[in-house]
Amino acid sequence: MTAPALETRGLCKAFGSFVATNAVDLRIAAGSRHAVIGPNGAGKTTLVNLLSGLFRPTSGTVHIDGQDVTRLGQHERVRRGLTRTFQINRLFADMTVLESVAMAVAERQGLGRRFWKPLASYGAVMDEAAQLIEGLRIADAAHSRTRDLAYGKQRIIEIALALASRPRILLLDEPAAGIPTRESRELFATLADFSADTTILLIEHDMDLVFRFADRVSVLVGGALLVEDTPARVASHPLVKEVYLGTAQHV
Repeated sequence: MTAPALETRGLCKAFGSFVATNAVDLRIAAGSRHAVIGPNGAGKTTLVNLLSGLFRPTSGTVHIDGQDVTRLGQHERVRRGLTRTFQINRLFADMTVLESVAMAVAERQGLGRRFWKPLASYGAVMDEAAQLIEGLRIADAAHSRTRDLAYGKQRIIEIALALASRPRILLLDEPAAGIPTRESRELFATLADFSADTTILLIEHDMDLVFRFADRVSVLVGGALLVEDTPARVASHPLVKEVYLGTAQHV
């Protein structure tokens, strides 16, 4: 059996007496679009922090392609192909969008520390950055400083920076937060068509987007995994309706 792209085994995280992640077992298949949903306080962001290496688990393990990476830090996991976005933007505020994405491309290529000429001198880097920006439908903002853009646009730029590293596993923490509905749908359509070589794990509150995008959905409640199934079965699951979606939810 092929090892999952990303897996957790009995993953737990406690902050004192508070258990934020409670014995979570996840298997994220390679190339899948997998969503994690749950009410506020369910432990979703804590889970992503554990997967990315920002937090160390109290117990349990994290595996990438079958290899135990529990003791590896964030940078080591990035080198193994795992990249994440954050709920709070971490952008190059004084650079233009094109420059910011080009810097991320250059870093992936090992050029980041050797830049002494203007970015425009690196044609292949700039071309790749421009293509990525075009693919995410933000080409109109290419020459604007990121700090001057609306929050929703900044969220899309952050995803562009993550994609510039060409991740094999991409963790998206509420990527649609602050993005207008039409733009968020366009963004998710682009992500859905992204290379099947990239596995995407998504945390998102917009259920319409989740059920349109994901092929598997995991529901967290109180830090524990309540159910994991196809979007249709999760949407109709009586316990999910009771604790999260609400009995009036129709999908």
